[in-house]
Amino acid sequence: MAKVVTMGEIMLRLSTPNNEKFIQADEFDINYGGGEANVAVSLANYGHDAEFITAVPANPIGECAVAALRKYNVGTKHIARSGERLGIYFLETGSAMRASNVVYDRAHSAISTATPDQFNFDEIFADADWFHFTGITPAVSDAAIDLTEAALKAAKAHGVTVSVDLNFRKKLWSSEKAQKVMTNLMQYVDVCIGNEEDAEKVLGFKPGNTDVTSGELELAGYVDIFNQMADKFGFKYIISSLRESHSASDNGWSACIMDGKTREFYHSRKYHITPLLTV
Repeated sequence: MAKVVTMGEIMLRLSTPNNEKFIQADEFDINYGGGEANVAVSLANYGHDAEFITAVPANPIGECAVAALRKYNVGTKHIARSGERLGIYFLETGSAMRASNVVYDRAHSAISTATPDQFNFDEIFADADWFHFTGITPAVSDAAIDLTEAALKAAKAHGVTVSVDLNFRKKLWSSEKAQKVMTNLMQYVDVCIGNEEDAEKVLGFKPGNTDVTSGELELAGYVDIFNQMADKFGFKYIISSLRESHSASDNGWSACIMDGKTREFYHSRKYHITPLLTV
């Protein structure tokens, strides 16, 4: 099995039970997670050697976040202890036609003030096969932009395959800043993952005649956008999820992938799912 390193922010999630709205709830369910941490946990569950890189405060809440990863056999030995606090997000889970709602309380979190000298990236990537990051991490702060690029440079120096999930978060940064930052980071990326909104907001591409709320998906638009992305960035593979949002608890879901060299395009079967929100 491959060794995969992921890097990002792990946060304390406080979610309302039983699909309650914030104003209805008298208590919260507690969990720890984040986009990149969730990937590491999933990979570990599939039997891969997964390691997560982040910074947490040197206090009991930070250690709880680390313990939450360890119980799923995710490697944590390179997690830095620094900063004043762990980021928090409040989740009001959607139901039927009511969308999920997220409120962030992550300003000045440990990862947002972390610096590259806190991590031995040469040691981290010495025996790694794959490095995965998302557009969430550089959106957190300017310091996190520098940290992400330092990790990417080290990964490429060690011949590690790099993937990105574009993951645009409008509550964290503007599309203009996302495009400026992420376009630069794409020079280190081999595999690019993202949906149609991510491609537009983060990289400035938009497939034609695609509306996720309409129940209709125009695959030709994805072929066009994938070709443009391969031409501009030289990605080995471009991948997108195709989501048909019927309600907060009823989605159609499929995926497509293009080989950036041969330009062969594949589309999966469609699944009907009840989505879980990740941040």
